[in-house]
Amino acid sequence: MSFATADLCDQYGEKVQLVLPLFTDFGGKHQFHGPVSTVRVFEDNALVRSALEEPGAGRVLVVDGGGSLRCALVGDKLAQLGKDNGWAGIIVSGCIRDSAVIGAIGIGLRALAANPRKSTKKGNGERDIPVTFAGVTFIPGAFVYADADGILISAQPLR
Repeated sequence: MSFATADLCDQYGEKVQLVLPLFTDFGGKHQFHGPVSTVRVFEDNALVRSALEEPGAGRVLVVDGGGSLRCALVGDKLAQLGKDNGWAGIIVSGCIRDSAVIGAIGIGLRALAANPRKSTKKGNGERDIPVTFAGVTFIPGAFVYADADGILISAQPLR
């Protein structure tokens, strides 16, 4: 599906929510969309890995990392795992690492920043719950659309 978030905003108006423009595009796929799946973690990426190990079926993994800039929650291995398992994209309220390599992987990936420090791997966190950051609440099963102009979410698929 080809789309432009600007056109979707014009067409659907109040039916879509705009994510605050806080994120940098790190992935090799600059436009992506799909149903939302969520993970809430803090400086621990074990649940991020377990989610990306599952078949993505075109979903977008939304990672609420509490906005921490102290370590990375996604690196090149997890980005490649997500691509290989059919995830359309990953949005991280936190950091990624291996950004140069991730830029060559065909997956959408938005994050606040890059940080070379790895996270812990204790498995703390929650899966598939509503998470709120960047001015919106991401609800599992809602739809996210991302391109060069921004990120928006909708309760229903658009187009």
